[in-house]
Amino acid sequence: MENKNETTKEISRQQFLQYTAMAGAAVLLSSLESWALTTPDKKLKVAVIGCGSVSNRYLPQLLSSSMIEVVSLCDIKPERAVAQNEQYKVNAKTYPHIDAMLKGVPFDMMVTLTDMQVHGELNKKALLAGKHVWSEKPMANTYAEGKALLDLARSKKLRIWGAPAVVNSPQFAFMSKTIQEGKLGRVASAHGQYGHTGPTWSAFFYEKGGGSMPDLGVYNMATLTGLLGPARSVMAMTSIVNPERTVDDKGKIKVEAEDNAHILLEHDKGVISHVMCGFNYFDPHGHEAGSQSLHSIQIYGDYGNMRLIGYDWETNGVMLDTSWTEPAKLVCTEKGGYEWQEGARVVGESLVNGTEPRINVEHALHVLEIIEAARKSSATGMKIKLKSKFPWPMVK
Repeated sequence: MENKNETTKEISRQQFLQYTAMAGAAVLLSSLESWALTTPDKKLKVAVIGCGSVSNRYLPQLLSSSMIEVVSLCDIKPERAVAQNEQYKVNAKTYPHIDAMLKGVPFDMMVTLTDMQVHGELNKKALLAGKHVWSEKPMANTYAEGKALLDLARSKKLRIWGAPAVVNSPQFAFMSKTIQEGKLGRVASAHGQYGHTGPTWSAFFYEKGGGSMPDLGVYNMATLTGLLGPARSVMAMTSIVNPERTVDDKGKIKVEAEDNAHILLEHDKGVISHVMCGFNYFDPHGHEAGSQSLHSIQIYGDYGNMRLIGYDWETNGVMLDTSWTEPAKLVCTEKGGYEWQEGARVVGESLVNGTEPRINVEHALHVLEIIEAARKSSATGMKIKLKSKFPWPMVK
């Protein structure tokens, strides 16, 4: 199709990919509506696997929903599942292994909160057992593994989603509409940054399959592609700045995954964006709330620019600058109830209601391909072309 001349009436490759992505989403929506119709009690039964630190943020979200019932908690350290069951008064069954959980109390959706290296294999087991899946990032360790999970889910008329949920924030919606309405003029460039001095509680962040990109850079990659559209190609440099770390669960370890990364993304219409992320970034303002007045995302056009205040997963407003004579304005400061840990609750409620959430699995897969391509680019010194797409724009 690419060899046709410019007067052809056939659709372009880009249009074809966009059409097929939307068609796939339509098929999934149909199955989602079917599931809702066959669930008259409007209650989604959820199992959570991985009862470490992140579950402290997820469980309150899930338990706050009248449409969701947490029926199972699982952890390879069983005492953690028992402790979370008691702390949050979940009244769930607890299990030491996914196989036992899948044979235990029936449930509809699994929420995966384990070490990232095992997400792919756990998510596959859940899908094979007929369960929907929400997975913390990344949903798999490679793009091929993630695509296979999506194909499996579709073959079984199931849904799978992958974090992060940054596209759900009011600030993301505002920035997307601002770009689409042309208020920044022709967009040229964008930048995202996220880093701190590194987690200390677990070794998996630094082991093979970990790294600053799937832990931190993934947020900026999701935000920038969500705002600017799918990336066409990637160039990157990654490095290990600190070759040894001391962590709580294993003591002194050798660092195997990148703890410093700079990634260039080429989008359509000449737009270039850049992400920097790492585990060696001193930030006296703090990992959680210190960015109240600092920006993490910048978008530049020839008529204006805007800066996202706060991290893109914990947004506080947008600084919009469209005048040569007037100062930039702080706008869109409302939270709208958004929290980064809401993803599993939001998609769970979408299953019950038979509605399509803004977050979609094709977007998570695209970000996963970017991470894999960045590592390949750094290793070879080459620009790496991407093949994945997702329905875009994400805000209509």
